Amino acid sequence: MTNEQTSVTSALPALIAREITQAGGWLPFDRFMHLALYAPGLGYYAHGSRKFGALPASGSDFVTAPELSPLFAHALAAQVAESLTATGTDEVWEFGAGSGALAAGLIEALDTLGQPLARYTIVDVSGALRARQQARLAAHGDRVAWADALPATLRGVVLGNEVLDAMPVQLLARVGCAWHERGVALQSNWLSTPTPQTPEAMEDKAASFTWQDRPTPLRPPVEIEGTHDIVTEVHPQAHAFVATVAEALLRGGAGAAYFIDYGFPEAEYYHPQRSTGTLVCHRAHRMDDAPLADVGEKDITAHVNFTGVALAAQDAGLDLLGYTSQGRFLLNCGIAELMQASDLPTRANAMKLVAEHEMGELFKVIGFATPGHGLARGFAAGDRLHRL
Repeated sequence: MTNEQTSVTSALPALIAREITQAGGWLPFDRFMHLALYAPGLGYYAHGSRKFGALPASGSDFVTAPELSPLFAHALAAQVAESLTATGTDEVWEFGAGSGALAAGLIEALDTLGQPLARYTIVDVSGALRARQQARLAAHGDRVAWADALPATLRGVVLGNEVLDAMPVQLLARVGCAWHERGVALQSNWLSTPTPQTPEAMEDKAASFTWQDRPTPLRPPVEIEGTHDIVTEVHPQAHAFVATVAEALLRGGAGAAYFIDYGFPEAEYYHPQRSTGTLVCHRAHRMDDAPLADVGEKDITAHVNFTGVALAAQDAGLDLLGYTSQGRFLLNCGIAELMQASDLPTRANAMKLVAEHEMGELFKVIGFATPGHGLARGFAAGDRLHRL
């Protein structure tokens, strides 16, 4: 076990335990999730372990579309180029840029399309990931910049690939026909057990959290039929983020935004049969449903409520450009033609981006723009706005 792994498995749970104690013994899950993912130097996205890769043997936990195939960035570039022209801008802002694969592919593809960028700005809270991005994008010089936070004013095209799913969620539990907020408490033996001295004992101590429900006036955005017990999520942070992006674009006067993620419209998200919610963890290319265990050593995500995302952008004043599956969006943007011109291994990986049984249907794309953008080619066929 490395020193960094020992730090995560001991210091992060201890940090969360102290915050739970200071809060009176109970922490809302969204705060727990924030600490588990983003606590400085300790959270999953804040330390240096490898996250992105095609296979577990690489030491990675999951693969995203830009790492899976370069054709993802090249197809997306067609839509980005169109929106840059429509808005009269020459900048891209990417939130949560991961390994930098999407940024590298987009910059190169836009150069090839004759739409070179003046600036590509990455907004990422992870210092560890920023270092990897800087190494990967060094060849593009001062065209690439980094920011620590969302600016008050934005102009250009905003991108977020698998960003919204990593934003902390609140958990609601309907138990015995009564709604509760599900939070995190300490197991009774945490404070009474002496601080362990060995890495193995520290790992055991990391599993000392437990669920605890409290009555709440909070409710899902739609009524869930039935009286059976249900656990689900609500997304105030993701919706507030989208609204803030929308307001910044409106202050800038021109721009568009595209978010790509796994999720559902509201009616599907809160379907009575989805009784255990969507919260999952990713580690070594496997999923589990135990976010309170191995804190800081795995990703925690929830699916996106795209109806809520659409309303947040629309209420802020942006026009909705469209909503469709990732597969349909990429086909509209010309990925089939790109595949035809590629070798067989590249085609095989790109098929995973569009096939319905792979990423093509699970992932969705939603787009917004300041007024006057016009139609967006990514939604030319198969637009599902009516289903939101």
